[in-house]
Amino acid sequence: MTSPITPIRRRTRTVLLALSVGLALTLSGCVTAFFPGAGSATSTPTGEDVVADLRPFYEQQLVWESCHDKMQCTTASVPMDWENPGSGEIELDLVRKQSGGDAIGSLLVNPGGPGASGFDFIADSVDYATDARLQANFDIVGFDPRGVNRSTPVSCLESAEMDDYLYGIADGERGSETWITEVTASAQEFGAACAENTGAPLEFVDTVSAARDLDVLRAVLGDAKLNYLGYSYGTFLGATYADLYPEKTGRLVLDGAIDPSSSYYEVNETQAMGFESALAAYLDDCIGARDCPFTGSTEEGMSTIAALLASVEQTPIKNIDGRMLGSNALLTAIIYPLYFPAGGGWPVLSEMLASVMNGDAEYAFTFADAYNGREEGGTYSDNSSEAFIAYNCRDYTHNADPAHMATEAAQLVEAAPVIGPYFSYGDIGCSNWPYPDGAARDEIRAEGAAPILVIGTTNDPATPYLWAEALAGQLESGVLVTYEGEGHTGYNKGSDCVNDVVDDYLIDGVVPSSDPQCS
Repeated sequence: MTSPITPIRRRTRTVLLALSVGLALTLSGCVTAFFPGAGSATSTPTGEDVVADLRPFYEQQLVWESCHDKMQCTTASVPMDWENPGSGEIELDLVRKQSGGDAIGSLLVNPGGPGASGFDFIADSVDYATDARLQANFDIVGFDPRGVNRSTPVSCLESAEMDDYLYGIADGERGSETWITEVTASAQEFGAACAENTGAPLEFVDTVSAARDLDVLRAVLGDAKLNYLGYSYGTFLGATYADLYPEKTGRLVLDGAIDPSSSYYEVNETQAMGFESALAAYLDDCIGARDCPFTGSTEEGMSTIAALLASVEQTPIKNIDGRMLGSNALLTAIIYPLYFPAGGGWPVLSEMLASVMNGDAEYAFTFADAYNGREEGGTYSDNSSEAFIAYNCRDYTHNADPAHMATEAAQLVEAAPVIGPYFSYGDIGCSNWPYPDGAARDEIRAEGAAPILVIGTTNDPATPYLWAEALAGQLESGVLVTYEGEGHTGYNKGSDCVNDVVDDYLIDGVVPSSDPQCS
């Protein structure tokens, strides 16, 4: 039964959309073949001067083995608890594509989330993550942060139980006492399962710890300073690193920025408004075009979508596999293609909405399943949902007082009438997490860090442009790069202007003298 944590994740799935005429979006899994002894290499650590308890981590030598289509893979160890490094360790899995020439160094890449696999991002789609210039000048390194996928993972539910948690329909009207009681019980059961199946590492799945892990990776890769490309949530991870280690911050690019000072509610409200704006842009483009399922004005189209969400909230549509399409699953299906309008997301969104209006849930579940990493057979390709919840519960403070949540729910409806109602009551999940004392959010200044590029797309649905403005303004050395466009993130999405600015900075250290206002 669905328990709201955060209505929509701040992340992009880690591979390109595969679009075809009749079907929509698919995600490729990562099948990694290891060949021990073939093409192995050893990294030389930098020789950091650290306290005794940290020396085993900073002095470890990474042994790389050939894997996955001429790449190399390895595993690093980091402290489970950075406040008590001797209490245990966890593992992080890495993959790299080596430069064809003399590499400047390593470029660590994070695709977002929290919970998305950086390993899969590079292993499956390095050309989507980085362009040819970066690949020629850097060893491109993908990694799974603590709690994620191949690294020591958050583990909660079996697949069938995860289906019920993500797609189940709660009884009663949203926000009612009956509804809150049911989703609270579900959240408690979920958190207890995560604690039991993950064990001690669960307490330490948080962004500050993950940023400290980055410093170990930098050192054992042999880089005096960190060069980093972070997308979406990866911007928060990168900015946190710069704040902790400004003197070790090399060239950082933060694309699809998050405002680190935003509260949990402010994130929800801003995202709801961002997705609502993206949905209106889709309708502007759709109405009047062939095969558009909407007629009339954009406002009328928004009203139709609002009525559709309200309809499946009251009367879910049964899918061929027995699952019921409610408002949460339909909202996920609507939002997923909004991330990729230039990649064909808008046309397939039209097809999906038309099918739901005709009473067919299958197409919508294809989208929602792709977003959630659910495979056709009902298994899950990764633990992204579980890791996402773990990070957000530790990275924010939460308030599940029913009166407080009801007030915020009304504010969400006013801010985003179509999307906002389904972004409400998200505090219930994390208020029932085994470690509920989330971190208070504040601005990140990273005083003393090298210049940091912050890229914002003007109609980014998931990380709205105002967050990029906020982060660039907070960072002492922040440099804003505006991309006038649609979709989530800006680098390597078709703008030569954005690509050149990013590449020139990462490769040559050249910072634009003013915002280039790319298109």
